[in-house]
Amino acid sequence: MPDNLKQYTIFHDFYNLISIRRCVQVLFLIITLFIGIRFYMFAGQLSSVAAVTIARPAGVEAFLPISALVSLKYFLLTGIINKVHPAGLIIFIMILSTAILFKKVFCAWICPFGLLSDYLEKLHSYIFGRKTTLPPWLDFALRGIRYIIAGFFLWSVFFKMPAVDLKQFIQSPYNTFADIKMLEFFTNISAVSFRVIAALLILSLIIDHFWCRYLCPYGALLGIIGFFSLGKIKRDDEKCLKCGKCEKVCPGLIHIMEKKKINSLECSACLRCIDACPEQNVIKFSLFPGNTDFNQKKIALVLIVFFAFGITASKLSGHWQNNVPVRSYQQYLLSSRMKSKIPMQSKISMQSKIPVRISKKDMKHMIEMMQKMQK
Repeated sequence: MPDNLKQYTIFHDFYNLISIRRCVQVLFLIITLFIGIRFYMFAGQLSSVAAVTIARPAGVEAFLPISALVSLKYFLLTGIINKVHPAGLIIFIMILSTAILFKKVFCAWICPFGLLSDYLEKLHSYIFGRKTTLPPWLDFALRGIRYIIAGFFLWSVFFKMPAVDLKQFIQSPYNTFADIKMLEFFTNISAVSFRVIAALLILSLIIDHFWCRYLCPYGALLGIIGFFSLGKIKRDDEKCLKCGKCEKVCPGLIHIMEKKKINSLECSACLRCIDACPEQNVIKFSLFPGNTDFNQKKIALVLIVFFAFGITASKLSGHWQNNVPVRSYQQYLLSSRMKSKIPMQSKISMQSKIPVRISKKDMKHMIEMMQKMQK
């Protein structure tokens, strides 16, 4: 590698560590961690005998995309924002709206796994020294997986489920306590799930943005919407030096130098191509109509103001917190733990007629929980 290109690469990597986009990613990561810790503490108090003093953070519903998809169709059919997971629907609509303006901006600016993938990409460069790419035919085939997954969910919800089934699903215990189930998935993760997550992390280390590029159905849906986005990457072919630095840093592996206007399903408006270009105003991100140019500062400002306004408006209009009583959460936890304590014992007892035994500690805890709910 030439010394000047090597020095430029080092400078760009350092700049990318402290860029405005990176600051926005870290900001949303901190918010996500705060919500997760807060919800973990809320769930912990549900299991204790003491009173629940921590309010359930509604933002946890951002991790329930299937529920949000069902709620979206129900809202389009009835005009009703359901009270089970209203924040999930609001966040889902806001994320889809950002794709109309800035393509898959959620993936490059907000998604925590997008941030993790960026750092795994840097770790890959440190270990292997260069980017690992798959053969074009294999890359194309694997990219179809996420669209198949996204298509399956869209078909199942928007074409197969009538309004009656949508309402039943929304009000079902499965959906009502999906947030608790999600937490239990991570706090009591199975060996199979752990191996799958570990394999995805290893693959994302070996192949840049493996999950984002090949498996994430959320990204596939945003990519389709983003294809019709008002925002476009433009390249001035006359001023372009054809140095290839823009393509070198593009996480979507887009052939930028072959086009004057880049409108790809893979573009996430990360603006890394613009930052990498050694010439001023050769590559731009413009918003139609009016051809208004957007840099990192403008996109960051729009995203922060947009989400702050949307969440505030939802809270003021009463469409943020759910209407599930704390007592219902406690009853669900009690019943689920009773079932989890004796799954194998119950099967044995049914076959051999041996009575099921519960430890004194578990029985005492169940009695305390029942007394608490009665009060």
